[in-house]
Order: sequence, then C-alpha cells, then structure tokens
Amino acid sequence: MSELLLKNVTELRAGLGKGEFASQDLFNEAIAKANRYKDLNAFVTLCDPEDDKDDKKSLRDFVVPVGVKDIVLVKGVRATCGSRILENFVAPYDATVVTKLRKAGALIIGKTNLDEFAMGSSNETSYFGPVKNPWNTECVPGGSSGGSAAAVAARITPVALGTDTGGSIRQPASLSGIVGIKPTYGRVSRYGVIAYASSLDQVGCFATNVTDAAILTQIISGKDEKDSTSVDIPVPNFEAICNETKKDPSALKGLRVGIPKEYFIDGLNPEVREVIDQALKVLEKLGAKLVPISLPHTDYALAAYYIIAPAEASSNLARYDGIRYGHRAENATDLMDLYCRTRSEGFGDEVKRRIMIGTYVLSSGYYDAYYLKAQKVRTLIAQDFHNVFSNDCDVIACPTSPSTAFKIGEKSSDPLQMYLSDVFTIPVNLAGLPGMSVPCGFDSKELPVGLQLIGKAFDEATLFKTGLAFEMATEWVSKLPPIH
Repeated sequence: MSELLLKNVTELRAGLGKGEFASQDLFNEAIAKANRYKDLNAFVTLCDPEDDKDDKKSLRDFVVPVGVKDIVLVKGVRATCGSRILENFVAPYDATVVTKLRKAGALIIGKTNLDEFAMGSSNETSYFGPVKNPWNTECVPGGSSGGSAAAVAARITPVALGTDTGGSIRQPASLSGIVGIKPTYGRVSRYGVIAYASSLDQVGCFATNVTDAAILTQIISGKDEKDSTSVDIPVPNFEAICNETKKDPSALKGLRVGIPKEYFIDGLNPEVREVIDQALKVLEKLGAKLVPISLPHTDYALAAYYIIAPAEASSNLARYDGIRYGHRAENATDLMDLYCRTRSEGFGDEVKRRIMIGTYVLSSGYYDAYYLKAQKVRTLIAQDFHNVFSNDCDVIACPTSPSTAFKIGEKSSDPLQMYLSDVFTIPVNLAGLPGMSVPCGFDSKELPVGLQLIGKAFDEATLFKTGLAFEMATEWVSKLPPIH
C-alpha cells in the first residue's frame, strides 16, 4: 500500500501540484488506513467519498485528509459526542470551522472518537469504547480528543481537529507523541461545536509537526458573526512565520522563556521531568533565556475548573431531554419519567457525575460559596499569567502532562487521579491563553513526552516560532509509532 500520508502537508501540496497523485488517492489511502488500524477505535464514523465529492477541490490549497472530532458538526454526518444520547443524531449544518475547511478544499474523512461530551482525560468514557494509543495499544491516547490524536499519530490523517476545554488537545498530543495547539479563546469560532463548558471550550489542531499545525490553525481562525465570543483580531500568516523561522537559525535568540516553579512539583513523574529538563536545555542552546517565574494561584486551578466546567455543563446538557432530538426512553409513564429515564439511559457515569456537581454548585445557598468563589480564583489565575508576561517572559515552557500514557482501565475507578492528568493544562483554559504541546522525548517504556508552550493572548505566532525552532533542533517529530 502507498504511504503518501507519511508526508507532511507541504509535501502533499507539492505532490498534488505536480500531479504525482490525486486528492482521491489521499482520501482512499486515509480510509484504507482507518480500516487497517480499526482496532485503535479512533473513528466513530467514516465518510463516504461521495459525501465529499467536489471536482474543484484539486484547484484549492489544502487538499489533504482531515479527521474531525465528533463534537464538531459536519452536515449530513452523525455527531454523537461519544454518547448514547446522540448516537443517531445527524448534523443539519456545518460548524464554521468545517465550512472553512471545505472552502480550503480539505478532505474530511470521518468523525473521531472522544470522551463522552469531551468529559475525560483518557478517551475511556466514550459510549463507543476506548481509543488505543498507537505507541502502545494497551495504553490510553489521552483525552478527550483521543480519537483525533490517535488518527494523527498513526498517520491515518496528517492533521485533525479537536477541542480543548481543560487540556483535551494538548494532553492527548503529549501522550500520543504529536503536536497539538489550543488557540486563544476567541481566535476560532465555536459555532457548530456542541458545548461542554462554553467559557472554556476552544477548537484547535493536531498535526505531526508544528508547520502543519500552523497551516491548519490559520485556516480555521478568524472572526465569525455567528459566534459572539469570537474576536475580531487579524489572523497572522502563521505559515509564513514558520517559513521565516526555518531560514533563521537565531530565531529564538533573546527570547525569554518562563519556567514556572509550580509546574515542577513532587507529583511530576521523574522520567518526565528529566525529559523536560533536557528540552529546556535545547531551548537555551538555541539562544533562549530561561527565566524562573511564579504563578502563585496554580494550586487552586484544578478545584476552580471542576466547579466552573461542571456548572456550565449542567446548563448546556439540560437540552438533552428526549423531547427535541437525541435518545428518547420508551414507554414513559409521564413527562418526568421521560426526562429521568432518557437522561439516565443516555448519559454515561462521568457525564452524570459532572452534571450533578454542576447542578449542586449552582443551587440556592451554594452559588456564592462555590461557583462565585471559583470565578474569582479564575481571575487571580489570569492575573498571574498577565503579570509574568508583562514583566518577566515572552513564552512559558513546562510539562504538558505529569505522566506518560497510562494503561487502559488504570485510573477509571479513581476520578480524582484522572482529573490530575490535566493539572498543567487547565490554568491555560481558565486564563483563555494559547497553549501548544510539542514532542520532546520518551520515557524508559518508549512512551512519548510533551513539552507545553504557553503564550500571551493572541500570540500563537510565538508558540509556532518557538515550537518549530525546537522541532528543527531535535528528532522527535520523525519518530513513528510501532504500528508502522
């Protein structure tokens, strides 16, 4: 079988332009690879070539296969959110990011698996079963965008879309050995993205390398009149910035890289810490200046997040009642019985847990004690980032995840341990900042480790520049998982 999909986006575009292969060849190979690696369970639904037929695609710029997380609407294709309650729901319209992809000529090959309603850190809560990590199929790929991460890591698609509410792009990118970026909140439209926590959700990208992530981010970014939270700020030419960085060996000279002491804690796996320390030395050799910084309210981020996110989820998921669309319980005796049985049957345990937590913290007598206080803590966390970016550094570098990929089932019975998987990614969402994970090495079990880069609001350009310079100085992006 051809292995066109081992090429990066730039190489694929060049090959298409020279007529070395056709866009249909790429689509067919992606579908074939998705079926070859079906055991990974990366996809919930695969598209039919006829669904994406457009004779003018070959004249466009981005004619490459893309996986789309199954929380993002693609017209005429199932949008399950990894949940029984939406098992047979077919999207009536395209999300704005999908509209932008189609306009660019992208080949949407399918909807990727995810933790139910994006609630999870391992991709084990999906109604359609867990996704397996291509580096070790006994391990999780991370979550909630684990299907997208696994699809890119296995080279089924060169790029994929995910969403990141508390780390759901960066953490699986780290555990799956690929690049994952969460843009600034408001950089990318959320219209047509099924909501989990509206003030935290952000669409972003997975890729095998930084330049491809930059190209896809540029395509999906921009103001959208259909999303009141999207911001009308010009989108830089991220691809051009990457091309300039490739030509400039001194791109990071003088860059101040903040190293937050709160992210190098006792709970950090020693092997992960060692790999991260080596990565920081690479940045230093490239001319960056490592600056110790403090983000003093980091300890409260996890608690604040698990009040704010469930509260918003409780409100957003109230619409799934068996009346309008989605799963509907049979033989209900009355309206209340219909509501209760539909939601009991349709939602999994983790979603029910978060709905109950959210409903509780919003209830009379507890709103001020929990939800309001969590929002105040969120403001303090955002101020911490603002202070260090204003005075001390241009970008922050730290671990993406405190550990490498863990075994499927290892943390399923302990929600608190599972929640700790996002301890380094959650503050970025609370502050609305851009964050990116880039591969930076492996532990002794040959499982990937990710370096997290955090930037100023709407300064994704510095993340791409820093990540690309690091990528060019190392060999990690060229590594393929054992399934190849």
